[in-house]
Amino acid sequence: MKELLERAVAKFNARAQSDEKLKKELDGIERTVLLDLKDGTKYHFVLKDRQIGAVMDGAVGAPDVTILSDPATLTALLKKEMGPMKACATQKLKIKASLDDVLRLRKFF
Repeated sequence: MKELLERAVAKFNARAQSDEKLKKELDGIERTVLLDLKDGTKYHFVLKDRQIGAVMDGAVGAPDVTILSDPATLTALLKKEMGPMKACATQKLKIKASLDDVLRLRKFF
């Protein structure tokens, strides 16, 4: 799972470097994201300076964005086998964040 996340982060970071519209959207944004899986696994990372930092094991205090899911759904999302809207509609993905952050997060998947 962590390897899939790291690949998604690398892909996002590359896009954030080359996509002028995304660069502008991320300018000045700093968010701590917690990924909480139903099997008890937790990861976190920080979006800062238009880049996502390393994926770290474990929880983090007071995240700006919390993503709740299960390993199978997250894997399907990261492999583009399921879209984020379907995952949310079927209650397999829950996101606790501001509306702006939810819309921004869609670009990650």
